[in-house]
Amino acid sequence: MRVAAEIMPAMQTLRFLLLCCATLLGDVALAEDRLSSRPLDPARAPNVPVLDQEKALALSQSVLNRPIGDFVLLNRDSKPVRLADYRGKPLLVSFIYTGCFEVCPTTTRNLQKAVTHAVALLGADRFNIASIGFNQPFDSPSALKAFAGQNGIVFANWEFLSPAQPILADLTDGFGFSYAATPAGFDHIVQVTIVDAQGNVYRQIYGEALTADMLVEPLKQLITGAPVAQTGAVADLVDRVRILCSVYDPNTGKYRLNYVLFFEIGGFLTFAGYIFWYIRRGLRQSKSA
Repeated sequence: MRVAAEIMPAMQTLRFLLLCCATLLGDVALAEDRLSSRPLDPARAPNVPVLDQEKALALSQSVLNRPIGDFVLLNRDSKPVRLADYRGKPLLVSFIYTGCFEVCPTTTRNLQKAVTHAVALLGADRFNIASIGFNQPFDSPSALKAFAGQNGIVFANWEFLSPAQPILADLTDGFGFSYAATPAGFDHIVQVTIVDAQGNVYRQIYGEALTADMLVEPLKQLITGAPVAQTGAVADLVDRVRILCSVYDPNTGKYRLNYVLFFEIGGFLTFAGYIFWYIRRGLRQSKSA
């Protein structure tokens, strides 16, 4: 009995130490999940909000063909920019948060590659891009400026915009963008919204692995479907032909000219010229007779 009485306190102490170690290991595992930005295990963090993908997708699709409101945001130099100022040209919009270490930088870099091909094909003056920071007040103009620099964004037609907190909910709803805060950052839908020249949502593009054809094809549809301006008609016509004759080559990941279409156009112009010459020749002969 005396031995058992001496052992009991030691067993209680050992049990307490094991419990402390188990708690400590659980906290360490949770901290590792947070640092690595991986989704937390629901068993360890049952109250972590997770974005409902079906609802997020439904909201994203529900805004198609709807106009975007005239919101005022701040650019990287803290100057106000109205979304309405982008009307007249197609606009690509992506939502990011600058504290993201994986998805947002990856998406931005992939978007940059796709935009590079689009600019080479369509021209930098044919469309605009805007990346909007939704983690307010942390996605300030200065934070977005640093993010753009870190990811090497140098396009003149690509701006990074910071919305004020009071308009954030209406802004994200207007673009059909959903997000939920988690201990690791944010769980959010990864999308690029294409807005047409009239300010209406034209298409949603999903996923991190953006490719050139995902952007250029809808941009071509918007640009070639618009009426050609009277000023500089020849240059505009050349641009339209260049756009229409381009096809995406999956082997190189780039756009190339479809020369077959050029021959078809050349053949049509030759035929039309011959018909015009034949009619004119007949008229001259009838007059001389």
